[in-house]
Amino acid sequence: MSESASPSDVRFVGVSLDCADPELAGFYLQLLGGRLLWSRPASVGVQVPGLLLIPQRVQNYRPPMWPGTSIVHLDLTAGVHLDEPVKQDHRFGSHPCGSAAGPAVERIAGPAGHPFCITTLAPPPELLAT
Repeated sequence: MSESASPSDVRFVGVSLDCADPELAGFYLQLLGGRLLWSRPASVGVQVPGLLLIPQRVQNYRPPMWPGTSIVHLDLTAGVHLDEPVKQDHRFGSHPCGSAAGPAVERIAGPAGHPFCITTLAPPPELLAT
């Protein structure tokens, strides 16, 4: 680590999602709630509980192939049942992505092809507190 940078100088800000159209933000607002922080032609900021998502325009965007390619994906928890949250996500524009990951995890791709998992598993809230 550089002498000029310490862990206190660097902090996590958000997750940028490359896409063809940053209006993808509407999908995540429907899916996760939250609020719109900004909307520009090249990017949209969506504050959701615990995270900032930034769909950003990338020229010649191609959706990732998953599973199979090493990429980052989002993990979302849905409480104790997956059926209704998965159906709701599909109504918002997502689709199944790859094979089932187990009885407690569904692999899904959002409208721009970004993969995410919805699971009934989650760490205890005290582990996520800042």
